Amino acid sequence: MAPIPLRFSGTILLPRHSQNAARHHSLNLTADNEPDTDQPPRLHFAMSPLRMLTALASPGARKGRLLSFFFHRVLDKPDPMMPGELDAQRFDVMLKWIGEQFRVLPPLRACEQLAAGTLPSRAAIISFDDGYRDNHDVAMPVLKRHGMQAVFFVASGYLGDGVQFNDRLTEAFRGLQAQSLDVEWLGLGRLPTGALDDRLRALERVREAAKYLDPEARWRAVERVEANCGASARGLQRGRVMMTPEEVAGLAANGMEIGGHTVTHPILQAVDDATAYAEIATGREALAAILGSAPLLFSYPNGKLEADFGLRHAEMARRAGFKFAFSTQRGVATLQTDPMLLPRFMPWHADALRFKLQALRVTAQR
Repeated sequence: MAPIPLRFSGTILLPRHSQNAARHHSLNLTADNEPDTDQPPRLHFAMSPLRMLTALASPGARKGRLLSFFFHRVLDKPDPMMPGELDAQRFDVMLKWIGEQFRVLPPLRACEQLAAGTLPSRAAIISFDDGYRDNHDVAMPVLKRHGMQAVFFVASGYLGDGVQFNDRLTEAFRGLQAQSLDVEWLGLGRLPTGALDDRLRALERVREAAKYLDPEARWRAVERVEANCGASARGLQRGRVMMTPEEVAGLAANGMEIGGHTVTHPILQAVDDATAYAEIATGREALAAILGSAPLLFSYPNGKLEADFGLRHAEMARRAGFKFAFSTQRGVATLQTDPMLLPRFMPWHADALRFKLQALRVTAQR
């Protein structure tokens, strides 16, 4: 059976308890608003109900809310070793869903409007972390096709031939032939790795255990895992993973925003304060040399407040020259949100209705 489109066309009589909210929000619908009377407001529109509810939840101006979607990669085709990453086709569909529900704004302008209390209703931005090559080669053309801009937060130290620790681990596990892997030395015991699902679960546990080691210990752990997987001599052998400086400049030339993401993507809580500040400030300087102007947007590596970064790191980012900074805390930003602690949202549902309901719930949360 073909799906029935969930669209209204006509007049809705709002319940009396919604009058004040509707008048405050002005709804910004494709609608004619009735005069302000004692009767419940009548709204004429041709709009999907979820878009209408999103406009009520995110009405704009001083009551505006900014939902920030974030991603890492958009692969040219699905990869069984990266089931959580989007491919081009899925990303294209997801942008269609986002565009049907939200107004996708240029990221820096949206942040400035949020701070000024001048956001339009249903405001959203799109962001990417780390600086992967496919951001330029795959994601950008899809964004442009939808007429959308995004901000790309780039770890400057990996540009060119750099490979992050998590990507080295993924490639090590990709070629693993053994039925199990001994990682007792990481406190994980012996993990089954025979079936793909087992290998993916083992990879996730090893990645999380290595992530919170200090940087030198983390790289030693990666090399040990690679050796145990028989991957140390083989290496990555899958081509360049990260963008080049020229590709970063190419994103900017095509209307995309570039943001800071440190130099080597450390967990800021795992390094001393002098190192943390140098990572934040030096990464900004490196991007300024590529772009001709210093970025004003920043995202914290890994991005969980307290676990990955603290309030002192937010002050470091401000001192380094950033005006707005993003965590990976799930939520929506309002006029009251600290501009150096803006939350974000990573969607995952593959069904349009569930995706939009999930985005609505986050937008409406208090």
